[in-house]
Amino acid sequence: MAEVATFAMSDQLLVVIDPIALRTDGESVRIAKDVLSAGAATKVCLPEDPDEFARALAKRGSRRPVVVGDDGALLRTVALLHRQRQLAECVLSVVPVGGALSLAGSLGVPTGAVAAARAVLDGAERRLDLLVDDSDGVVLGGLRIPPIREPAASADAAGPAAGRPPWLRTCQSLVRTLVPPRGPSPAGASGPSRLRVEVDGATLVDLDQPVAAVSVTPGIAGLAEVEVRPASVGAEASPLRAEGRTVTVSGAHFRYRADEAVSGPVRRRTWTVGEGALRLVLPGR
Repeated sequence: MAEVATFAMSDQLLVVIDPIALRTDGESVRIAKDVLSAGAATKVCLPEDPDEFARALAKRGSRRPVVVGDDGALLRTVALLHRQRQLAECVLSVVPVGGALSLAGSLGVPTGAVAAARAVLDGAERRLDLLVDDSDGVVLGGLRIPPIREPAASADAAGPAAGRPPWLRTCQSLVRTLVPPRGPSPAGASGPSRLRVEVDGATLVDLDQPVAAVSVTPGIAGLAEVEVRPASVGAEASPLRAEGRTVTVSGAHFRYRADEAVSGPVRRRTWTVGEGALRLVLPGR
């Protein structure tokens, strides 16, 4: 994370307020507007839908955009700028307001409205790495591939309304009294996944080794940090770790959680590190 530039209080700002933030915590929004207006020339936008939000950013001109909203607003902004191929030329500021603020906090943005607004005025641009996948998705904080969750196979789960005759329900009740219930599987309520994980073309784990979880996070110096937790019975298996610029996961259909959104199922996905692709204003040091 490299410091690039500081900003003068004479800068012009485009303050885009996410409508969810306004409904969730209008007082913090008001405080942030007051602090920003006292320190710089501001133009405030209150978009009512994603299209208005996109138009406001596209027409920002020379103004520095400031997004007032939660992690979802931050992610939507970065994804939009990336799709428009404007992320490299945009220095972004964020004032976190709303319910989910952990992602902004993990990036170094103050989560208090006053401190965050002051950082917009007095902070410095820093370049942060992110992940870009082969479907043009963007990941800021990291992604996780959980175990495949198997649907419950119990015949009793459908309940009496499923039309089972009384004699069948009686037999099933008798079986439950004679057979002890099974304990939880090593992976909890989930089954292991069979996936191939490749880092810079080298196989970290292959399809013959079931895995309990895979995580990928942007690291430093243009490298992603990859951790694979093998599925194990009994003693816990040691995680496998690697660093690289590209990470490819393939195999059985899998879902993954990138930041706050769940995507999939897919059979293959590749993530590439965008080194210094996010230009974010953070408190000066």
